Amino acid sequence: MENTEKPVQQEKTNDSIVFVGSKPFMNYVTGVVMQFTTQNAPEVTIRSRGKFISKAVDIAEVVSKRFLKDQNVHVKDIKIDSEEFENKEGKKVNVSTMDIILTK
Repeated sequence: MENTEKPVQQEKTNDSIVFVGSKPFMNYVTGVVMQFTTQNAPEVTIRSRGKFISKAVDIAEVVSKRFLKDQNVHVKDIKIDSEEFENKEGKKVNVSTMDIILTK
């Protein structure tokens, strides 16, 4: 895969995945809309961790209720989990994760 700069970080597997982080909100909305419209993806996963979970929920709602309302995009599934990793001090911490799967 080419390492080109895109509005959102994406991973290409069988599914289209948009990773939510600290970029502006509309960058992620545009990324999801582009997956459905130009890439003709049948479903797109919005993946988030920790403090970005609420941003992912907002992205899913704006995409499905405003931008792609006429294309009948809706939430297919929501998966929650947690990941354990070491912070800067070497202490093990858990962070919540969430995947929102949107489908046409």
